[in-house]
Parts: sequence; structure tokens; C-alpha cells
Amino acid sequence: MTHGTGATADTHGAEPRRVARVVLLDPDDRILLLHGHEPDDPAQTWWFTPGGGLEGDETHEEAARREVAEETGITGIALGPVLWRRTCSFPFDGRRWDQDEWYYLARTTRTETGPRALTELEERSVSGLRWWTSAELSATRETVYPTRLAELLRTLLDEGPPSAPVVLAPEIA
Repeated sequence: MTHGTGATADTHGAEPRRVARVVLLDPDDRILLLHGHEPDDPAQTWWFTPGGGLEGDETHEEAARREVAEETGITGIALGPVLWRRTCSFPFDGRRWDQDEWYYLARTTRTETGPRALTELEERSVSGLRWWTSAELSATRETVYPTRLAELLRTLLDEGPPSAPVVLAPEIA
């Protein structure tokens, strides 16, 4: 199961991979999610937020903007605060991924997407993207990461961003 791709090495036993994720909302408060699958088992699918690992000495903010542009083709996002942080560990593409994820709020007026710089692994494991309403996300029986995203999004839309990032429970698969 992945919550994004882009790294090329097993991170188990090392420092967790530093990841910037983006809760990208359009003017109608729909969230953009990518549809992923295990490269060798396209029937094993899930939805996840845009984002990926930090490269070199880039900041979380720089990685968030770069990943959204690469994975969705959307540039010029209005990047807001960090909403949530979580650690996760999961098997994907034959290795274990240990990640420290920061979820940023971002807004865009552009809803047309077109990935433009997917990694080789993303080419093999991402099958599309879709804008979701909060109600659609709450009603879906499909797997979504983080697992509480529907509830988290509803709280965000009802109450606005938290005053400090909320630390989510770790997810270990």
C-alpha cells in the first residue's frame, strides 16, 4: 500500500523518509486524490493525496509544490499551513516504506489536471486522479489514505485549519 511514491530505496531501519503531502482543495471544497495500485497487482487499489519525498535539501514546502506540479500538472497553488502529521509504514513494490508525512492545506482555482513528471514507479502504480466532494469521500467503500481522511476533511471544512498540526495515529500495514 502506498501513500505516494518517488523513493528508490528501502527505508526500513533507517531514518523515516521525509514526505510532504497536500490536501489540495478546489473552489468547491473538493479534494484531489490520486488512484494508486500495487505495480504487480493492479486489482489492489487505493486513493491518496498528492505528495512525495523531499529531494536533496529542499524544504517540506518546496517538496509539496514540486510534487503537486509533477503529479497533477497544477502550479501556482496557494499553500497553507501544515494540517496533520503522521508516521506510517507499509509494504509496496517489494519493499517496506517508513515515512514521516506532513500534510499541507492548499487551494487552487484550476481543476484541470495532467501529470507531467511521474517517476518510473509512479508510471507503474498511479492510474489516475479525481476530485472528491466530502460527501463522496465519506460514502466510498474504496481504500483511502490516510484512513481517516473523510473525517479529517469534514472537520477541516467545518472548523478551518487547526492552530497547530494535529498528530495522527501511526498507520502500520
